[in-house]
Amino acid sequence: MIRWIFLLSIFLINNDLKVLSYNIRYNNPSDGVNHWENRKQTITNFIIEENPDFAGLQEVTHSQLEFLLSNLIDYDYVGVGRDDGKQKGEYSPIFFDTNKFSFVEGDTFWLSETPNSISVGWDASMERICTYGLFEERKLKRKIFVFNTHFDHVGELARKNSAVLLIKKIKELNVNEYPVILTGDFNLDSFSETIKLLQKEFIDSNKNIRIDNKYYGTYTGFKLEAVESRRIDYVFFKNLILKSSRHIHLKTEKKLWASDHHPVLTLFKIN
Repeated sequence: MIRWIFLLSIFLINNDLKVLSYNIRYNNPSDGVNHWENRKQTITNFIIEENPDFAGLQEVTHSQLEFLLSNLIDYDYVGVGRDDGKQKGEYSPIFFDTNKFSFVEGDTFWLSETPNSISVGWDASMERICTYGLFEERKLKRKIFVFNTHFDHVGELARKNSAVLLIKKIKELNVNEYPVILTGDFNLDSFSETIKLLQKEFIDSNKNIRIDNKYYGTYTGFKLEAVESRRIDYVFFKNLILKSSRHIHLKTEKKLWASDHHPVLTLFKIN
């Protein structure tokens, strides 16, 4: 009898894994009606309602981080500010649901020739980083790697070399071949050679979305009337089963975009 109860409990365990990638736009005092104060509750409510297991966010300043932490009571995060490795500059934090996962180990490295030091790489306009963590599922003790990044918007060489560095780092870290998730704002459309390089190493969760789909683009620039055709935000993965992935058009109560990027929400099944 005990054996059957145990088997039933295993069967009933939810193997779904929900992942969010979202550039929330930094707290820019010059954003006018699109200022963080007018957007923060919409973004926070969205995360609470969707309840992702992992949320890879980009352009998060320390004040934004503190607000999110104070409201997302079931979550903790991994990450540092890119300017000083502490609290200065934008974070690329990974928020995780502490009810389901525990943090095992992780770090942040810089997208540059000297990834272990605070640095600007190649022809990039500023410091760029990747934050990662190894997490363990509390119930079944399964482990998963999550990486979150934000590529430079100016340097073409920096974007290419950042992808090469990411692939190298992930291979070095993931010697046990755990499932891998890579979220981020890559500042590259899906036709670029650098994205194709990443697609050779990982599966792109939205690779098959048609360009004529009104939800194709992920960058809005806060322009309500524009139909943006650039897909620059991604969720890549390996050793997981994809169930669904979509770009969500999230607006505030005043019918303005919640950010200048659309969130990417992906659902997986853990093997």
